[in-house]
Amino acid sequence: MTLSISNSQSFPTEKLPTMYDLPSDNPEEPGLPDEFHDLQPELLRQTCRPPNYPSAEIFIASDLNLYYDVNHFNWYKRPDWFLVLGASRLYQGNELRLSYVMWQEKVSPLVVVELLSDGTEEEDLGLKEELAHKPPTKWRVYERILQIPYYLVFSRYTNQLRVFRLIGNRYREQSLTESKFGIPELELSIGLWSGVYQGCQRIWLRWYNAQGDLILYAEEEKVLALGQVEQERLAKEIALQKAERLAAQLRAMGINPENL
Repeated sequence: MTLSISNSQSFPTEKLPTMYDLPSDNPEEPGLPDEFHDLQPELLRQTCRPPNYPSAEIFIASDLNLYYDVNHFNWYKRPDWFLVLGASRLYQGNELRLSYVMWQEKVSPLVVVELLSDGTEEEDLGLKEELAHKPPTKWRVYERILQIPYYLVFSRYTNQLRVFRLIGNRYREQSLTESKFGIPELELSIGLWSGVYQGCQRIWLRWYNAQGDLILYAEEEKVLALGQVEQERLAKEIALQKAERLAAQLRAMGINPENL
């Protein structure tokens, strides 16, 4: 099969269209998730470890269809990342979920994170006009229908984290403390972090423990463990060298260290 790309010479490399410039065969999906939408949710998953809940009772998902209206089976939202407390990690205790269906699970997410993309701001922040007989925006679903307590919106373009907390029946934007926001139900904070993840230096979202320290992901834990092993090896080597020097000094004084 020969692939023909017409007018390929008319697009300079620095001006090639992105997935957000190109149409999708699904009119509701302007583009497929980019690499950031893979890496950022995975970093959140790896560092979210609430100390007050066993892992078996925490369900974390990203880019998974969340069905919320029993009267409209084909209406769903697909959060970039969400967490549910009190729901089994496995469907019926033995299978990975293919979706999250509210009228079966009956437990709403505690936290939802949306990562802004070109063209999604109006949907994510409830700025899009609501149309009759059409699915409501994510904002409306999260605030009014599911009543999700914490809704976080992060822009990779401005590195701005906005946190909305459900107070009464409306979302109210919250202030951050040192670029972090505490969620007491999890005994954790979520916030901004400047560092390297998967070889990319940028501002990321990740979780912190109750003391404000970073929760390490697997590779960081491995490096830390190797560092501790190396420190222990060096300490033993230094102690051995000191013992050997002391023994040599004793022998020079005519004292056999083995008799001590």
